[in-house]
Amino acid sequence: MDKESKLEEEILASFERGEWQSVPNLKAEIARFASIASASLVKDKRVNIRISSRDLEDIQAKAAEEAIPYQTLMASVLHKFVTGRLVEPSPSLTSRSSGTRQKRRTP
Repeated sequence: MDKESKLEEEILASFERGEWQSVPNLKAEIARFASIASASLVKDKRVNIRISSRDLEDIQAKAAEEAIPYQTLMASVLHKFVTGRLVEPSPSLTSRSSGTRQKRRTP
């Protein structure tokens, strides 16, 4: 059984056990969460930084893999760092070892 099917079965079982409750004032809750989301997404400052062209190329490649603009990726990484949610992968999972880069494949 795949992950999605298992999750759907767990949700259905939870619903059937009566563990789900309606939100009393749904419109107010939606408005509250929309306000919180829009306030956290406001980008009202501009920053200029200098980074190596190699790092920028790597960031742009990673952003392309994720199908997002590279500046959005950079902002997301910085946000995760300052909020303490940036988690470093274990050394066995990274493509770089000992701080050195692997050779790039040329097309």
